[in-house]
Amino acid sequence: MLIVALDTTTRPGSCAVSRDGVVLYEASGDPTREQAARLPGEIMATLANAGVTVRDVDAFAVATGPGSFTGLRIGIASMQGLAFAQDRPLLGMSALDALATIARASVAGEGSADAIAFSEAPIATWVDAWRGEVYAATYRVGQSVEPPVVARPADLLRLLRAGRTLFIGDGAVTYRELIAGALAADARIVDPATPILAGTIARMATTALMAGDRPGPHAIRPIYVRRPDAVLARQSRQESAGAHAD
Repeated sequence: MLIVALDTTTRPGSCAVSRDGVVLYEASGDPTREQAARLPGEIMATLANAGVTVRDVDAFAVATGPGSFTGLRIGIASMQGLAFAQDRPLLGMSALDALATIARASVAGEGSADAIAFSEAPIATWVDAWRGEVYAATYRVGQSVEPPVVARPADLLRLLRAGRTLFIGDGAVTYRELIAGALAADARIVDPATPILAGTIARMATTALMAGDRPGPHAIRPIYVRRPDAVLARQSRQESAGAHAD
């Protein structure tokens, strides 16, 4: 089962090809170029480096967020176009789920005493949402995940004071000092904290396909935890106009 996966939740993003859950090739994108201009070429280059063609692909997968609204739209539209053209399934995967999967595997494979101490700790996935906020979700062993939110790091940390917590994501890097000040030795940031996601998304999609999940390209829905800037700006203008009217 050959899968092409794409992540555009961050500016560089990444693309990968996997066969039966084994990543054949994975690479991050060029953050100096706009995604709309570089994505078609990067996807084709990834296929070429994996030694396959788009006609060989059994399914496509794409990160559905949270992240940059523009990036999500471009990434999803790109993969929808390929999936429609090839008449293949398109699976949407949460970038936060992928980060949590990487964090758990990283600690499990390390084997150190410190890693063992954190092996069953909750995982806090933090993606920088700008404006002093992060997109975040908490994953617990044997329990359901707390749904994604966008919030200020200090507010989230007040909810994580009881016991150890693993952190992963660029938001954890941005607010490293705040995390250390709040949780001290009870916090551990996974290394690398900002991993490439496309390969993990491809493996997650393989598992979903094997379980019988084969959605069509039209079924993809982005994870918009926060409304787009344009909507926020329009609301601000409306509120300002209302205030002047009063």
